[in-house]
Amino acid sequence: MGSFRMGARRAVACAAALVLAVTAGCTAKTPAEDSEQARNLVIGATAQPQSMDPTTQSGAQIPQALLYNLYETLVKIDGDGQIKPLLAQKWSTSPDRLTYTFDLQPKARFSTGDPVDAEAVVANIKRIQNQKNVLPLLKRQMSVVSSAQATSPTVVTVKLKRPSQTWLYDMASATGVIADPKAFGSLASTPVGSGPFAFDEWKQGESVALKLNEQYWGTPARFDHVRFRYFADANSMSSAMLAGDLDIISDLTAPEALDQFSDTSRFTVLEGTTNGEVVLGMNQGKGGNPALKNVKVRQAILHAIDRKALLDAVWGGKGQLIGSMVPPTDPWYEDLSQAYPYDQAKAKALLEEAGVTNLKLRLRVPTLPYGPSAAQFITSQLKAVGITATVEELDWARWLKEVFTDGNYDMTIVNHVEPRDIVNFADPDYYWHYDNPAFAKLVEQADQADDAQQVALMKQAGKMLSTDAAANFLWLFPRIAVTTADITGMPANATSSSFDLTTLASRNG
Repeated sequence: MGSFRMGARRAVACAAALVLAVTAGCTAKTPAEDSEQARNLVIGATAQPQSMDPTTQSGAQIPQALLYNLYETLVKIDGDGQIKPLLAQKWSTSPDRLTYTFDLQPKARFSTGDPVDAEAVVANIKRIQNQKNVLPLLKRQMSVVSSAQATSPTVVTVKLKRPSQTWLYDMASATGVIADPKAFGSLASTPVGSGPFAFDEWKQGESVALKLNEQYWGTPARFDHVRFRYFADANSMSSAMLAGDLDIISDLTAPEALDQFSDTSRFTVLEGTTNGEVVLGMNQGKGGNPALKNVKVRQAILHAIDRKALLDAVWGGKGQLIGSMVPPTDPWYEDLSQAYPYDQAKAKALLEEAGVTNLKLRLRVPTLPYGPSAAQFITSQLKAVGITATVEELDWARWLKEVFTDGNYDMTIVNHVEPRDIVNFADPDYYWHYDNPAFAKLVEQADQADDAQQVALMKQAGKMLSTDAAANFLWLFPRIAVTTADITGMPANATSSSFDLTTLASRNG
């Protein structure tokens, strides 16, 4: 079924969904969404957001729905992973790489009608620097900024404390979101940005709806209403797609269901890559088992797990084995996937060398599609080398609180989708609590280096993470998306956290 649904067609879809026993049911539409003229798009997604403000709440779920769609940034990451203009129509950098001058889009407006001027941009930069409840990661990314000034209504001058290769790249993510300063106090529930879409409604646990932003300064969106619907169960999402209740499955989390979408007259299947590293994280700080501070114990855990068999069993063989926190789309990628081959005898020997016996670990995983199934597989393999791992499944909100924030775990499994997130290992306060000054120094040197030196230094950093068994990098998450046959403009690869709606259109439109 196409994206331009009429009321009668909606009723047929709901009836079909009932026949197929779609657990999530049919989301009621507003009168505007149900009109014959409305151009509607419904997207199936997995993990639901816990807030509408990506600067104060962790997780990729908020950027997925809102980044580049509702919230805009000075620059954005395009489908090839390159930095492109957005709210800044152009920018320049001083020869010493310490001063950035941004020329803003003069017609840019927030959805309220207020101008996106230089003062608004400066207010957002200072908010990241100074507001207490902003995420520590974002504060760290913005800490390199010495000053930000509105040098004219449409020109912003930013001075850095030192040269930084990553700062402008970070400004294309949640760190660089430009929200309406008048709405700072209510962004968590009512976001206000300058993108092609404006906020419509958030049904917690069910959906996020956007509507066309009538104030948009750029090329108008091709849809009047977009709704992200959240499914805890992958089969329910597939059933909803087959019933005509969805236009897009953003990420197919049941690869074995691909055959259901083989009818090319109804569906288009896209397979590509992402930045998402599925990581078996090991807590090497307070709250974790002290044995995990021993590199030989961590290396034993890596040797004990057959990652190829894990990928085949859990994700239908879709994805790519990796050996560090570096996807192939990064310029410093090296294939380190065979650094720790599956070798149970080697794992046992390393545990013996470490003097560790009867090791018991808490494996606390989010109830995302890959988490519990991967945990059960890993538990079985660890048992074979004498490690007892007890699995506990947590909903996403609880995982964010108890694991990510409080550090109450020994091991966990999460897909990290933020671009170039290897630098998080340089922060000992990040939830893995990996504390390696040599690694942190490499990352700092690479950030200040020129392009060639940066690549060389980051290759060293990637190799150091692998050698030190900082985590078990299980596999690179694939991009498997399904659309109805009339949807066009969907990129095969996911190069940022955003599900960018600006490229999408319908042949029926």
